[in-house]
Amino acid sequence: MKTSKALSFGVLLLAMPLLFLTSGCKKFLDRKPLRATLDDLNQGGIEGQVFGIYSSIKNYDNGQVFGGIPWQAMHNFRSDDSQKGSEPSDGAEWVAPFDNFQYVKDLWASNFYWDGHYALIHLTNTALQTADSLNLTSVNDKVNIAEARFFRAFSYFDLVRTFGDVPKIDFRLYNPSQANVPKAPAAQIYALIDADLQYAAANLPTEWGSQYPGRLTNGAAKALWAKTYLFRSNWSSALGLLQQVIASGKYSLFSSYYGIFKDAGENSSESILEWQNYVGKNRTDDYGSWYGTCQGVRAASSTGWNLGWGWNTPTAAFVNSFDAGDVRKGSTVLFTGQSDDPATGGYGGTLPATLVQPYWNKKVYADPAVRASTGYLDGAYWINQRVIRYADVLLMAAECLNETGSGSQAVTYVNQVRARVSMPALTYTTQAQLRADIKKERRAELGLEGERFFDLVRWNDAVTVLGPLGYQNKCRFYPIPQPAIDRSGGILVQNPEW
Repeated sequence: MKTSKALSFGVLLLAMPLLFLTSGCKKFLDRKPLRATLDDLNQGGIEGQVFGIYSSIKNYDNGQVFGGIPWQAMHNFRSDDSQKGSEPSDGAEWVAPFDNFQYVKDLWASNFYWDGHYALIHLTNTALQTADSLNLTSVNDKVNIAEARFFRAFSYFDLVRTFGDVPKIDFRLYNPSQANVPKAPAAQIYALIDADLQYAAANLPTEWGSQYPGRLTNGAAKALWAKTYLFRSNWSSALGLLQQVIASGKYSLFSSYYGIFKDAGENSSESILEWQNYVGKNRTDDYGSWYGTCQGVRAASSTGWNLGWGWNTPTAAFVNSFDAGDVRKGSTVLFTGQSDDPATGGYGGTLPATLVQPYWNKKVYADPAVRASTGYLDGAYWINQRVIRYADVLLMAAECLNETGSGSQAVTYVNQVRARVSMPALTYTTQAQLRADIKKERRAELGLEGERFFDLVRWNDAVTVLGPLGYQNKCRFYPIPQPAIDRSGGILVQNPEW
């Protein structure tokens, strides 16, 4: 139970009043501040606004964008590892576009995903303009500016890899019409991402200490920046950043794989970027998100197994992809009608045989004691979302080394990840073989964490792997939401293949 968070940075951030709704530009610009004005928050700097950005990225409204069902649809359902899940009649309209790649141009999920990202970008641009207008230049001010620029880069990276060319809005909006700009080439979006993350990496601290769990560090900036370079196959630039993260000595693999995803594993030595959630006893201090609840086991409340809404369930293909003896299978998947297996993170229960799905996401499996303490017996709102882990850094570094001809060094990073779960060490033979090994290792290590679909796309494997499910090359980018195009009056145009 995370009682120590009650007075922590995470809770202080979550308690910040939210300034804007997270829908379209016009909607969030027309909304009046809930409690405070920007002038109220500008006194002494922009820290108040920056804390509001942290809050916005995972609160119950915007949390759908960065961890809830729309995020799961874009980042997980489209892979071969998971599917919509839940009951067949629950969100049936999501199966065709996300499980079967029959993309829909006007759907709540994609509309909300688009609008929410631009709403967050608006918050970052407002904070940055405020800092500029006040001529804020102290060390603390630069940290706040770096935090805002990190979040802007984070949002744009999601947008550019999901939609391709998108509008570039890197200035504060004072009225809705200013947001009506044409799409910018992806190269320009990546140039903005590079500039923002370069500043963030240079000005964020290496660590914050226990007072500020989850607050951004230069390690997070470098890891995210490296990930953006992987999407451009810029192996050398990515590798340089990843080696800095590794050499910092600030991160290490957590002792047990399943332990990463328990309450005690939150903000562990493996955590590089993690969204903070908290619910106190009897639903006091409720600063949670939909991330855990939207994926929890779905059942009748009378069974005692109604842990959430049951979305993002593993596929048989994913379950069968693990090598024999890989404990990550039992640490990632709950099996209907079987024990939850305490040896891989269970609590000594047996799932009912009557559940509607055969498999469930064990990485958001709620501790029964915490459920009872919070009073949320049918949800898991307090579970932190692990966004970037050190294992991901090691595997990205291995990939970069292999692609630049240093396979014998690359395999040592892969073996660090495998050793944690007692899998036999690999031996380097050829670049092609290690490339295949790294792909398999990423699938096993990062399953159901939102990486697989985008990995397949950047590896140019998506047509081969996902083609039988309906994927075509044009599905690498989702169509621009039709409501956004309609609002633009012809300024914003649809992706050419759609």
